[in-house]
Amino acid sequence: MALYAELHRHLGGSVVPRILWRYFQRHDAHLADRFPEYPSFEQFYTRARNTLDEYLELHTLVEGVQTAQTLPYFIYRLIRGAYIFENLAYLELRYTPYLRTPEGLSQTERIDKMAEIVEIVGKASQVTEYPIVTSQILCMHARLPKEVNRAIVDLARQQGQYVCAIDLAGGDNHYGDRLDELIELYEYARSHGIHTTGHVYETPDGCHPDLLPYLERIGHGIQIPLKHPELLPDLARRGQCLEICPTTYLKTGTLDDLQQLKVVFDRCFEAGVAIAICTDNAGLHNVRLPFEYENLLTYNIIDFRQMQACQAAAFRHAFAWPHTQPPGEMLSGLLKEPISSL
Repeated sequence: MALYAELHRHLGGSVVPRILWRYFQRHDAHLADRFPEYPSFEQFYTRARNTLDEYLELHTLVEGVQTAQTLPYFIYRLIRGAYIFENLAYLELRYTPYLRTPEGLSQTERIDKMAEIVEIVGKASQVTEYPIVTSQILCMHARLPKEVNRAIVDLARQQGQYVCAIDLAGGDNHYGDRLDELIELYEYARSHGIHTTGHVYETPDGCHPDLLPYLERIGHGIQIPLKHPELLPDLARRGQCLEICPTTYLKTGTLDDLQQLKVVFDRCFEAGVAIAICTDNAGLHNVRLPFEYENLLTYNIIDFRQMQACQAAAFRHAFAWPHTQPPGEMLSGLLKEPISSL
């Protein structure tokens, strides 16, 4: 049995459609009236959008119901599904904690509430009956002010027992006017030993080379091998890993055909740049991580050797995997031990 590491999954897009619809039916009369039948909700929730910005608007639908009171409900079901249906051994869950605090509070009050959200997510993720190693990545957001993003970095530093890294989200086409500010925040994070990733080079309008040196992993990054392959040697030298989320690019209109990813994988493997295959928003896509691997194999975008390399890369580049080996190697060694020594 293959065991997987998921390095790029958003809390806001992780809730599968059926569970979200049931929640609305029980607790949100407005949305229950809007979607009285499940098929219409699933079609709305999982259909492809024309742009990344349009796609990201769906996150607001979920962020509004992922409160301090409801997060344990959603996370328990997330962990259960990840263990039973996806064979996940490791999961990094990313989100912007500020956007899970009450909108009616002042900015200062919402910042103060973020620590509570991180603690709730951390405790809810520790489900003993479904033993997955979990950690959180806190997302700075392109549409939040600097002081809030700075507070998110500080929170990552303070909550090391739950948080393994910071990220930058909100649409990579919205960073341009704030690059100096964002670089300063990344420098601040790295000076405190915080791991870093960031959504960049996902879309043609999100190519910001000045951010690349500050990232240990690159969220998506497909435009580098597609449009800027001259950057690949620098990525290989820095040991950076791309977090590739195949279904996302069809859902956001970034790619027209999955087959376009073959160039991404071929050029990265040739240059020695690691790739971790991820889901991004498993609920929005109604897709699970093993299917992403299977789909790439079915369309001959990768072969089995490359698939295994991506599986190994995910554990090697995981920020909080506590072992020196991926679980498959550990399990193989255990099964080969003589019975008398067990």
